[in-house]
Amino acid sequence: MFEAVHFFPSTMNLMCFQKRSTPLFRRLERVQFTRLKSGPRCANGEGSLTQAISKSFHQRCVAALLVGVLSIPGIQSSYAADAKKPVIGLVMKSLANEFFKDMQEGAIKHVAQRGDLTLLPVGMHSETDIDTQVNAVETFITKKVDAIVIAPADSRALVAPLARAIKAGIVVVNIDVALDEKAKKQAGISLAFVGPDNRAGAKLAGDELARALGKGGKVVIIEGNPGADNAQQRKIGFDDAVKAGKLELIDSRTAHWETEEANSVFSNMLTAHPDIQGVMAANDSMALGVIKAIDASGKSGKIKVVGFDNIPAVQPLLKEKKLLATVDQFGSQMAANGIDYAMKAMKGEKLEGWIKTPIELVIAPAN
Repeated sequence: MFEAVHFFPSTMNLMCFQKRSTPLFRRLERVQFTRLKSGPRCANGEGSLTQAISKSFHQRCVAALLVGVLSIPGIQSSYAADAKKPVIGLVMKSLANEFFKDMQEGAIKHVAQRGDLTLLPVGMHSETDIDTQVNAVETFITKKVDAIVIAPADSRALVAPLARAIKAGIVVVNIDVALDEKAKKQAGISLAFVGPDNRAGAKLAGDELARALGKGGKVVIIEGNPGADNAQQRKIGFDDAVKAGKLELIDSRTAHWETEEANSVFSNMLTAHPDIQGVMAANDSMALGVIKAIDASGKSGKIKVVGFDNIPAVQPLLKEKKLLATVDQFGSQMAANGIDYAMKAMKGEKLEGWIKTPIELVIAPAN
């Protein structure tokens, strides 16, 4: 049974895995395009590309590679063997982010326990790789999967391809990042959202920061991708906490969910505002970059940091008190919930409105 596809468009990699009992996956095929001195060349030695790869060509390659790999005989026969089982495509964001690694692992385990469907998970190389998400959706439409469960990288850009999927008779379940309501209305679709209250979660983290700093504390926020609803909601939630705690918000900039970008952005913030006392990083990946910048500046322990996601990488930082708090949104369960709702929808159950998933504040231990 074909189990997982990962896109890495920056290097034009496509890796495919097939399920087996122990270990869970074995690698079947890897196709990689690399740039050589003479221009891009297929790594398996079959020909070269003498001209620079354009953006549109790049997009076609990604889609074509996925279609091609799904057509490999070994995969095709296995795929056909499970033809009676519903096929669900899971589209996530960057698998470089531990949150989405946990999401994928949780989904795969859940599907193995259910045993009544075939899962095709797709992960991207970066948090802002919107084009590849669009290509993944289009490929799933071509392959006529039964359902798509998606955590969109952008709340507006993914609406049109998902509308095409719905019109093709594919069930679509939106998880993690809500699609834009106005864009959905314009596209003539209605979709439930299965995900957390990002505003409330950011308010929890912001309140904890306010308790630690007291009134008048000077704070900044490192925002996520501006086009994503969860980034917008976390900014609003932090603003709520700033107002309630009478903090002073002195700067707000985006780092697009990325660790290294957050490190650079916060370093610049610290130069511009050496009196910063607290930081809200809209996800834990960015919190890692912020804390790295704080350590490099010699201000470790002097600036309080809160994050969002509760990924494994921040657990030592919580123990060391370098991270004051984070918010757990239980990513390993989120895609599993989306898959369950997709199966229900395929049986005729109507999904409406906002189906809330849990959040929980996680704070540094007292001792």
